[in-house]
Formats: sequence, C-alpha cells, structure tokens
Amino acid sequence: MDVCLVIKRRLEELGLEQKGLATAAEVTESYISQLLTRKKLPPAPERTDIYEKMAKFLKFPSDRLSQLAGLQRREELKRDLVGPPEPMFGEIRELIVRKCVPDKAIQVRAIFEKQPFGELERLVTQKLLDVIKKVAKEELNSENWLHLVARLAARSYEQMRVTLLEFLDTDIFSLSPENCVSFLDPLIESWDVDLTTFGMEIVLNRRIASGDPRRFEFVETGPAQPEVEPGFKEFLNDSSLSGTATTEEIEFLKKLRFNGKRPTSLYYYRELQSLRDPLHFRAENRSSMQNSG
Repeated sequence: MDVCLVIKRRLEELGLEQKGLATAAEVTESYISQLLTRKKLPPAPERTDIYEKMAKFLKFPSDRLSQLAGLQRREELKRDLVGPPEPMFGEIRELIVRKCVPDKAIQVRAIFEKQPFGELERLVTQKLLDVIKKVAKEELNSENWLHLVARLAARSYEQMRVTLLEFLDTDIFSLSPENCVSFLDPLIESWDVDLTTFGMEIVLNRRIASGDPRRFEFVETGPAQPEVEPGFKEFLNDSSLSGTATTEEIEFLKKLRFNGKRPTSLYYYRELQSLRDPLHFRAENRSSMQNSG
C-alpha cells in the first residue's frame, strides 16, 4: 500500500478535505492534489517535514507516512533506472551563463554550445546545484528565509515550500527552469572557473546566504599545512624569547607535535635552550676522527 492511498483513505475516514491537509502541511492545495494522484513522486522523508505535519493532521503516528513514502520512492525510482531523463538546456543554460563572471562568459558559452552538456557544463551545473542545495538544506526549517526567497522569486510561501521539496530531490538531469528561477537565480551572485584546472569559485547573494565564496579545486595539491600552535605564535612575537633563534631552530620548534596538549611560549623558549645545550647531545667520537684522518 503506497502513501498516497493511505492519505486518501484517511481523509475519507475522518471526513477531512485536501485543502485542510495542504494548510496543515504548509503547501499548496495543487501540490497535495498532484501528490495524491501520483503525478508527483513523494518527496524524500529525510529532506522535509511535510510527513510529520500531515501525520499530525491525520492523527497518525509521526513516522507512519515517512516510512511508507520511503518505500514508495525506492520502488518508483527502481523503475525509472531504465534511463535518465534528457537534460534540459535553453532557459537553464542561459541563466547559468548569465551568472558567469563577464570576462569568462563568452568563452564558457562557446564551450557549452560546442559540447552540449559536456564535461564543463555538467561540472558547472553540478557544483552550482550542490552549493544551492546545501544552503537550502541548512535553511529548510527557517520560515523567515523561505518568506524572503519567496518574495525574491515572486512566489507565495506555500508555493516556495512545494518548490523547495521538489528542488531537494532534483539532479542535473532533471533540473527545471522553475528550480532555477526559485533558487539558482536569487542565491547565486556569480561564478568563475579556471579553464585549465577546472577550479571554481561561487559567490552567493549575501542577502540570503551567509559565508565566504565557495571554492573548489580539481587538481592535485600538496598536503595541508599543520596548524601552528598558539604558544608558538606567542613565542615568535616575543622578541625576549625568540629574538636570537635561527631559521633552522624556528623550523625545528614549529614541527614539534604534542597530541592535543597546548604548550606555552615559555615551553618553546626552554626547548630552544635545551636544543643549544651541548650536554643534551653526544660529543663527536674523537678517536674515530683521528683514525679516519
């Protein structure tokens, strides 16, 4: 038994209407209608609160509908694995190119048109989608954020909740113009790509997405530099402690590791003196030196 049938039967049992269910779930009545007639795939339970809200309205255990929806999605997605849907271009590509930094847009457009949905277009689309989805997931339960995005996209709050549910389930093969107008356009300020390394920088609209620009690298890089201990920084900044230290001594002290402990600046000073004390090191074997001479 699928989740759509369970919901429809429960509405009949309780004498309730789809309109009331839509209000309780904070989505449009049209979305509920399409969901119950199987015109839309039930959204992934882990990405939405809609099932909990509907279960409360229908007087079900809180996890009843989400469990059924998860099973139904798995079955329907298995049937769809025969072949992925055709990618959509047109409006989507135009919007993505428009968001590209001006000095790179002409080159990018030429590559996209020469290699439709080729390596570069898939890479750019996927990274933009990943970044937007991450922001959307973080703000999923924020009514203020959804109201703000709804105003920017000229949608109602309920329409935006529906669009968000569908957007979190989409991929680059099923990305729609509606997804782009609602999320990609308002959230992405600009993006840039290095056409040699394929490194990308994505700048978000600060009005609705906090944080620094997102950067992605696709070339091999060296190991990350280890964290510099706060005590070592204090040691370097205090000339009375580190003023006579040589470059070699500083490099030696910098590489010391302490398994979670936090040494003070005074520790590094004492370590420096210990490093210089000849009593802590074996003397050269003079007899062997003489024999070798």
